[in-house]
Amino acid sequence: MRVSRAQAEANREAVIDAASRLFREHGFDGIGLKDLMKGAGLTQGGFYKQFESKDDLAAQASRRAMEHATRRWSTAAAASPDPLEAVIGFYLSPGHRETKGEGCPLVALGSDAARQSEEVRQPFQDGIAAHLEILDQLIPGAEGRGDHHKAMAVLSLMVGAVTISRILKDEEMSRRFLSAAAGEVRQIAALRE
Repeated sequence: MRVSRAQAEANREAVIDAASRLFREHGFDGIGLKDLMKGAGLTQGGFYKQFESKDDLAAQASRRAMEHATRRWSTAAAASPDPLEAVIGFYLSPGHRETKGEGCPLVALGSDAARQSEEVRQPFQDGIAAHLEILDQLIPGAEGRGDHHKAMAVLSLMVGAVTISRILKDEEMSRRFLSAAAGEVRQIAALRE
């Protein structure tokens, strides 16, 4: 049965959304096209009408995931009288650690993305740049420098802490990594240049 252009576009968006979540849960190579399409409520047959390749879908899903992560940071910051503390609070939390499919794509896919094509890596680079811009706005004294020095340190520390906390089976140690990182982020933000 033929679908309308509007329905085809809705199906395409559903596949990108599902892939964004499923890639973060399983990795780029941990899930096949059949299961990606099933995750969107569709059959595999329409995949190549919507995407050139799995890499094409991975690039679009990665862009969607990074844009979602950036919006999440901006939303948390805008809703708080202490924007940096709001970002630290949600990002370095056990709740974020546990939500792999909706969590940070840098944590879920960072090392996996490094082994992907340039087409798949580009959305990560763009997303990292967007995160650095947000952090520069949130960190006192960092705004306008242009080199993102503090923002790079903070982003690296936060992504690393969540990554390690996800690896650990010891809940207490996992929480300590998140807490230690939060303390260090606050210190970096407070340092004078």
